[in-house]
Amino acid sequence: MAEAGKPRVVVVGGGIGGALLAKTMEPDADVVLLDPKDYLEITWAELRSMVEPSFAERSLIYHRDYLTTATIVTSSAVNITEHAVLTADGQSLAYDYLVVATGHVFASAGSRTERLAEFQRDNGKIESSESVLIIGGGPTGVELAAEIAVDYPEKKVTLAHRGSRLLDFVDQKASKKCLDWLTSKKVDVLFQQSVDLKSLSDTEKFYKTSAGETITADCHFVCIGKPLSSSWLHDTILKESLDTKGRVMVEKDLRVKGYNNIFAIGDITDIPEIKQGYLAQKHALLVAKNLKLLIKGSPPSKLATYSTGFPLAIVSLGRKEGLAQLPYLTLTGCIPGMLKSKDLFVGKTRKQMGLNA
Repeated sequence: MAEAGKPRVVVVGGGIGGALLAKTMEPDADVVLLDPKDYLEITWAELRSMVEPSFAERSLIYHRDYLTTATIVTSSAVNITEHAVLTADGQSLAYDYLVVATGHVFASAGSRTERLAEFQRDNGKIESSESVLIIGGGPTGVELAAEIAVDYPEKKVTLAHRGSRLLDFVDQKASKKCLDWLTSKKVDVLFQQSVDLKSLSDTEKFYKTSAGETITADCHFVCIGKPLSSSWLHDTILKESLDTKGRVMVEKDLRVKGYNNIFAIGDITDIPEIKQGYLAQKHALLVAKNLKLLIKGSPPSKLATYSTGFPLAIVSLGRKEGLAQLPYLTLTGCIPGMLKSKDLFVGKTRKQMGLNA
């Protein structure tokens, strides 16, 4: 039931951007957060939680713990009409303003308890293995390889990557520094080799690569890019607002092209930038500002606009070291490690959501 006199803002997706937007809009609107999970996951803490499952106690936050007045609907969106979002469990959520924040497909557990159990299982898998294969040399694969190499230096870690260098979103110099660091920790990095994902099983210990090599490993983790969570939009009113890659096309004020009262934030947008959590947070705060302006009656011409900045990247390398690509400077070692690796910004994010660090 909408609060008297307050417009209703429906936020689809309770990831890092959608959650912050819902939290920020609570004083000004009747907020509904629609998410298939009952919790917010600080996703960049995922890999630490695999080697230290207790870390997840702070990085998995029940939506009800940071939201005070918002309505939380634990389901998925299946359709959008001009006036409502339809959910998988048959509800129709009327909106005055809508924000789409479904990001990438994240096939994790629907309940926080189940997600904590997943981290325990992953940790058990690592603990009981003498050798680990990691498939994918993007930030997820690199950070997981680093976490295991630092916490379990006796284990043989192999990283197979189909590209010609690690972390292809950073420059060559930063990529090389990352490779040197992993090599110094005895991680075996194989380039331009992919592993057939369809052939993977939890019992098979021999993995054939596209180059004909055989890798022996007791367990494996797939760390390749996840697809965008936008396929559900193809039969909605937003189908014409998707580009050929399935991204939602947005104006500079982050309204969806062709709509005055629908916004999109985070990974699902067509903004030409690296898809990172801190940028989804920036989108969320800008859209919250614009929603407040619209609610107060400001014309659309007065809305704040988003501009992309220099592509910053901080990749954690275990617990104490890291790699940072900053304007005109690439650093590895303890200084970027102090910035990110110890706490992975979990305390900062919890504070932003109004919780104890």
